[in-house]
Amino acid sequence: MPRNNKTSLIQKIASQACLTFKNCTSPVFGDNKVFLDQQAQLVTLLSEIRAADLKIAPPKKVCVSSHQSSAVPPVTYMHICETDVFSMGVFLLKSGASIPLHDHPGMNGMLKVLYGKVNIRCYDKLDKADGSESENERQFEPPLMPFQGDDVRRATLRSSGQYSDQSGPCILTPLKDNLHEIDAVDGPAAFLDILAPPYDPDDDRDCHYYKVLQTAEKKSEQSDDNETWLLEIPQPDDFWCGGEPYPGPKVSV
Repeated sequence: MPRNNKTSLIQKIASQACLTFKNCTSPVFGDNKVFLDQQAQLVTLLSEIRAADLKIAPPKKVCVSSHQSSAVPPVTYMHICETDVFSMGVFLLKSGASIPLHDHPGMNGMLKVLYGKVNIRCYDKLDKADGSESENERQFEPPLMPFQGDDVRRATLRSSGQYSDQSGPCILTPLKDNLHEIDAVDGPAAFLDILAPPYDPDDDRDCHYYKVLQTAEKKSEQSDDNETWLLEIPQPDDFWCGGEPYPGPKVSV
């Protein structure tokens, strides 16, 4: 089906993202039929987007010295647009690069690979409700005694898989798949990223990084084989994100 030349696909995606997330103010909103219908339309549009639509392409192979490569950011970001409702841009990962395990507090998100392949591992936090602790939780002790308090979080591995430009988008919600790590597989990769609402440290939406301590041993029939402990850590020294200009169609929101 030919595309409407008057409106770029990325503009349609931005407009639909605004409609989808403009009234999304709580985690339970994800059960709302209107929201789910709008989200489905956004997924359909995202599934169509390709790198050429944004005028980007995989980088050509270049030979650089180890001194030069140490100064090159492993990940760069192309900013497309941001409003109070959502932010949208493109992350570009160099071959072998990773975005460490991190969270998106109170945020929805969608990730669509544009070129290359990435492996994405998603986790859910298993925070205690109302300060209570079940018998099963009391049996499940942190693996390393020096790590205590809020720095250590109980979690479960929800999903792990590879995504390419032929895959549909990876979707996260405030409660499901909210923490994830992303690794470039067999070369460089790029993906379109939508977060709603955007990160905002002043509104308790700051990015936190985590390290997997170890997977829990199954202690009872109620335990999950994928349960683990995550340690909150500073941003890893070997990860930083540079910026580069977005070359694609202009987006107005």
